This record gives sequence, C-alpha cells and structure tokens, in this order.
Amino acid sequence: MRFAIIAPPVPTKEWKQNFEKIAPHIPLVIGLDTKYPEEVECAMVWCQPKGSLTAFKNLKLIFSMGAGVDHVLKDDTIPGHIPICRVVDPQMAFSMTNYILMALLNHHRSWYEFQASQNKKHWSQFEFTERPVKVGVLGIGYLGMHAANEIHHLGFPVFGYSNSPKKTDFPSYAGNEFIEFIKQINVLVCSVPYTPKTHGLLNYELFEKLKEPTYLINVSRGNVQVEKDIVKALDKGLLSGAFLDVFEKEPLPKTSPLWDHPKVKITPHVASLTYPKESTRQVLNCFSRLEKGLSLPNQVDRTKMY
Repeated sequence: MRFAIIAPPVPTKEWKQNFEKIAPHIPLVIGLDTKYPEEVECAMVWCQPKGSLTAFKNLKLIFSMGAGVDHVLKDDTIPGHIPICRVVDPQMAFSMTNYILMALLNHHRSWYEFQASQNKKHWSQFEFTERPVKVGVLGIGYLGMHAANEIHHLGFPVFGYSNSPKKTDFPSYAGNEFIEFIKQINVLVCSVPYTPKTHGLLNYELFEKLKEPTYLINVSRGNVQVEKDIVKALDKGLLSGAFLDVFEKEPLPKTSPLWDHPKVKITPHVASLTYPKESTRQVLNCFSRLEKGLSLPNQVDRTKMY
C-alpha cells in the first residue's frame, strides 16, 4: 500500500517532509513516475493534470491538499465511486480570517491614504477618518463563517449569505434573499467555493445592484470574478476599491490592468495556506476510517462541488 502526492513542487516538498515524519511506514510516491501504480491506494492532489490518476487502478481515496476541490472535480476521468475529501483546518481558518481582517481594517482606517501621505512627507492628521463599514460575507461555510464571527465580535455590522439558512449571531440571508443581503452592505467579502453556479458571480450586473459604493475583498477563486467588470465598476464608482487574492489566470499576467489600478490591492493567492502537518494527520485519519468502513470527515458532495 502506497500514498501518492501529485502537486506543484513547493507543496509537494512540504507535504513529503511532514508525511515521512508522521507516517514513515507508508511508502510515498511523488508525481506520476512510479513502478508500482497498482499499489497506490490514496492520492493527495493539488491541480493534478487531467487523467493523471487513471494509472492508479486500486485507488481508494483522493484527498485535496486545500480547502477547494474544483481543481480535482474538473478532471472527469476520475471514477465516481472514489471518495474525495478536503482539508478543514482551524489554523487555515485563523490565517484566512486574519487576511480578511487586514484588508477590512486597512480600508476602514484609511491606511492607504496615510501611506501615500507618508511617501509625500505630508502630515495628514485630520484629513482622513474611519470609514463606516457594513460587511457582507458572501459564503458562510467553514472559512467564511469563522471570518464573519470574528468581524462581528470586533463590533462591526456584519451580514452573511449562503445557499441554505445558517444559524448565526448576526443577520444572515439565504436562497432567494440575495438582493436583500446585497442592499445592506458597503464591504463585500467573497468566500464562496467555485462551482458552475458561482462562475463569474462577481460581475457588473451584481455590482449594479449594490446600494452604495462597496469595497470588494475576494478570497475565493479567480473564476468567481470577472476582472474586466471589476475594473469597469471601479471606474464607474460602483466599487470603492478591491482587495484581490485570486485571479482568472494565475500568476496574474503582467498585462492585466489590475496591477496598476489605483483602487486595487493584489496578493498572490496567499490568503489561507495549507499547513501540511495537520493536513497529513487528516489524510491518515480519513484513510483509516475508510479502511474500517466508517464515515469520512469532510467528504465532498460532487453535485454541490464542496
């Protein structure tokens, strides 16, 4: 019995080191080159090439090396009977929430304006004030709910939205209440999973429904946003700014107008990183439960794509 890692070089190296420390008794296959494909029973993957798992004829479990699973599910060569599980890690939620809070507070406290004043050696003590914010978290799953709760605990007005009703300590909306949700806010945090329903969700038609100029923070997936529509909405004043961690194409092409737009802040898909030690523990736990015929934690519903 062997486990395989199929992922880009950096996460592969980190996961390999942790896996070999925690489970040195399990042979590990790196990448697609193996003399023993029939012995691979669990594959840990991130952005695996289409068809790369077909050689593993005895595969029993696929584990996504991150919270998202769209990169796994777009491979239609994966047999439907193989369960797919994903990482759900409190430490990931902690880092994601801190990222969102950073983006929110920088906007709230006019940090970028003060930074520009510093660059000019200009004392702007009374020129910029706290912006009143009403935060909408679009997608209150595990990560989004954690962020929304922390924003709420800080005392900011926060509103949540999800496909199905959720019990929350703050006002939340679901299903056909989306328009009502969007009318309450002037900061929109997007943390939805990527599915066919969320493809291109952040578009100009949505931005036109915003009741007032809104600051956009996207930590979900690049294909959830339409970048030309974001630029248009910024230029038209529908969006007051954008803090983007994900993009339609990554790395973001140097020709993208987002790089130089004065109202856009960019980070290279780092809002929440996977922590290999905890993730490796979860992989081993999932596989152990699978072998015992028990239910699997954080198993993906292929129809919902999360």
